[in-house]
Amino acid sequence: MLGNFSYSNPTKLYFGEDSLRFLDEELPKYGKNVMLTYGGGSIKKNGIYDQVVQILKENGKTIFEDPGVMPNPTVQKLYEGCRIAKENQVDLILAVGGGSTIDYAKAVSVSAYCDEDPWEKYYLRFEDVDNRIIPVGAVLTMVGTGSEMNGGAVITNPDTKLKIGHVFGENVFPKFAILNPAFTYTIPQYQMTAGFFDIMSHILEQYFSGEDDNTSDYISEGLLRSLIHSTRIAVKNPRDYEARSNIMWTATWALNTLIAQGKATDWMVHMLGQAVGAHTNATHGMTLSAVSMAYYRYIMKDGLEKFKRYAVNVWNVNPVGKTDEQIAAEGLDAMEAYMQSIGVVMHLKELGVTEEMIPGLVESTLVMKGGYRVLEKEEIAEIFRRSL
Repeated sequence: MLGNFSYSNPTKLYFGEDSLRFLDEELPKYGKNVMLTYGGGSIKKNGIYDQVVQILKENGKTIFEDPGVMPNPTVQKLYEGCRIAKENQVDLILAVGGGSTIDYAKAVSVSAYCDEDPWEKYYLRFEDVDNRIIPVGAVLTMVGTGSEMNGGAVITNPDTKLKIGHVFGENVFPKFAILNPAFTYTIPQYQMTAGFFDIMSHILEQYFSGEDDNTSDYISEGLLRSLIHSTRIAVKNPRDYEARSNIMWTATWALNTLIAQGKATDWMVHMLGQAVGAHTNATHGMTLSAVSMAYYRYIMKDGLEKFKRYAVNVWNVNPVGKTDEQIAAEGLDAMEAYMQSIGVVMHLKELGVTEEMIPGLVESTLVMKGGYRVLEKEEIAEIFRRSL
């Protein structure tokens, strides 16, 4: 383990089929005015909305609804949410949905009382919060982002073609999150598998960095093996509770800051994918899957020892009689075959990206320095080309 660090995660989780009833324990801790934030209305079709509203009313809450959170929440939607929250003196933002909805709720929580343009302050200058923060609670209905137990909030600016995440401190983490695996059953297959790969990508972004013997990497390998096993089951039977519960729990621990402790982290796949999302509005997990193989094959030799370890410890590649490079490459081949088997997007052209769009994608890609290779613009363009 490298360096010195402190670790705290203040989010309280309630997990299981009966977890929604614990809203009754949490709601009395907050004031009367609750902003209910959700997406396109699927929670009304599957009954989750009615259950949540009933509990809110039984607890004497005044509800201010903020529906219509899109898969890639925009800065314009952020401004709208800030207005609702501030005008109604909201005491709690309750996000019911997946990662985009929870990300959005956290963005509103820090932005409603911000005296400046929050896009400028938090997403361009990456400044800390120095104003009132509205508490956030979450009822998770789609797994992938881990947003239910971290401080991340990704916002898209369609005008400037930028999709940027700000990872806030523990004061912005949801105060509580309710995780009922059964709430994820009705997610469409495309969104479900996109979420599955988002989980994998979160783990890999933290795994493919550093050369020390790090406990976090051992945890990551276990999470990956569990994820691979359970997602194969869930793709065939989305209502397999054991598989969906394991996936939900893995998603939370993949990005609640635990496996990032004591090491560097990469996040370059997310920067590439977010650039694609800003230009195409494509589903986040699919933008990641479309660029991952090209990226990892491009940097494999720079982190050869870790890629070899990944092949052996995660994909059970037999190393006997093979060079390190052959072992590492076989591991990436196994990963690619798995991705194809669960049905994620493998090429950018499937998301509408063309060769002509690559210069714009390059300009929208932020460069991270924590991985095995710091990319130049020409290299980013080459990875996008290989991803087509």
